[in-house]
Amino acid sequence: MRPIKCEKKSDKQLVQLTLKNTDYFGYLVRRYEEKLNRYIRRLTHLDAETIEDLLQEVFLKIYKNLNDYDSDFSFSSWAYRIAHNEAISHFRKNEKRPKTVQINNEEGVNFLDILPDDINLRDDYVKKELAQKVRALIDELPEKYRAVLILKFMEEKSYEEISDILKIPAGTVATQLNRAKAHFKQLAIDNHLNKPDNQ
Repeated sequence: MRPIKCEKKSDKQLVQLTLKNTDYFGYLVRRYEEKLNRYIRRLTHLDAETIEDLLQEVFLKIYKNLNDYDSDFSFSSWAYRIAHNEAISHFRKNEKRPKTVQINNEEGVNFLDILPDDINLRDDYVKKELAQKVRALIDELPEKYRAVLILKFMEEKSYEEISDILKIPAGTVATQLNRAKAHFKQLAIDNHLNKPDNQ
């Protein structure tokens, strides 16, 4: 039986279809390939080839464990959790801390909301320049803080989704987010990002 077009089907429907006919798995891959690639890149800053290898491992694990997926929970969070675990496992195994790389300015702009209040963000050039500095500071944070900030501010995940992805209680997400923001603000001050420009 050839798979029918499934773009409008929910994740859970696609999982059920895949369990009956593996050809449907391609729809899940296409739906999540770019999102998970982006998340792994944001979390680790690995090179494109390594990310591609990790992504293949992620989808292999998703496929192998599809029978264990609990449809009471979000497939998206489950897939992100597998990607998160693979990424963290990779750079722990290689004992390499993520390297800061040049990023799309919009990716750093999302973090500007957690900067100290006395920063002057009047013009777009300052915002873009600051976004790069902000993203570099995010990479200096401990792993648990970096992950929670990326999921909240870059992946725009809810507290519940972050809880599912990181396998920690929602209350712990809130606590870690507050601590991460406080830690980040202190880094911003230490790196003189709290000084308004003199224009």
